[in-house]
Amino acid sequence: MPNTLNPLELIARHWQPSARFVRRAALATVVMAVIIVVTGGAVRLTESGLGCSTWPKCTPDSLTPTAAMGINGLIEFGNRMLTYVLCAVIGLFIIAARARLPRRRALTRLGWAQFWIVMGNAVWGGIVVLTGLNPYLVAAHFLLTSALLTVAVLSWQRAKEGDEEPRDVVARPVRQLSWLLVAATGALTVIGTVVTGTGPHAGDAHKVHRIPLNWQEVTQLHVDFVYVVVGLSVALWFALRAVKAPAAARRTALELLGCIALQGVIGYVQYFSGLPELVVGLHMLGSTLVWIAVLRVALALRVRGPLQEDDPAAPAVDAAPDAQLASAASR
Repeated sequence: MPNTLNPLELIARHWQPSARFVRRAALATVVMAVIIVVTGGAVRLTESGLGCSTWPKCTPDSLTPTAAMGINGLIEFGNRMLTYVLCAVIGLFIIAARARLPRRRALTRLGWAQFWIVMGNAVWGGIVVLTGLNPYLVAAHFLLTSALLTVAVLSWQRAKEGDEEPRDVVARPVRQLSWLLVAATGALTVIGTVVTGTGPHAGDAHKVHRIPLNWQEVTQLHVDFVYVVVGLSVALWFALRAVKAPAAARRTALELLGCIALQGVIGYVQYFSGLPELVVGLHMLGSTLVWIAVLRVALALRVRGPLQEDDPAAPAVDAAPDAQLASAASR
């Protein structure tokens, strides 16, 4: 009985994507994850969280929004439709990673991880709607999206590097400081969801259950953690300079400091201006950029060797930083 090829193997036999294409597909998943976060925030900030009254349909009798539902139905339904675009982008990355030779199972696993996170979060979003925007479930919905962004960033990084065993390019205490920064930023994100759950933007014009905590006290705790993240980021930057870390690693630390500074300005503006919707939306965008920057700093402190490019004569865009880091590690 002849073996039957699965669709991915069939594609791999007829299409050989370049390493650059795989990297760009991985980057596209990062961009789409950020877009999903921002558009999800737009749903809440425009009070469209229940624009579609049920799930998976928009109404009990209609898959799509009706004219009577107005702009809120269109916004909520539009955000649901973006999930299909996100799945298409992730699917493209999975196919490209699978088709490229030599096969890199780590990349395809990361792609499938993104897909299943999206599927799980879509179901979770339906539960959020069916429970009337329960704030605890809304917070978990955002954190699942943050998990998607994390895996997307890991996919992007792995698409730019080789498959050797990871090697530290700085002393272990500096690496540990970078992971402490990741943990603190993760805690900051979790507290931010609690701030949202106690704040005025509930996601719907009608009364929605809120987390029974004092909004100002939770916000102050959030600000305190911001100072912790800022302190750790500055300490890491000085540590990287002190140990003469490679320029690529120091550059990512500076990029992180820039993102934090911008996010801090936006945070103070939204607080002292009464939480206008547009500024809150920018703050959500800023939170994704800070998280991406934090992950990139931690990942820049180890190398996995150069990536095998298609044409040895072509300029190795990503191999140069790896070579520089490896050289520093051997000193």
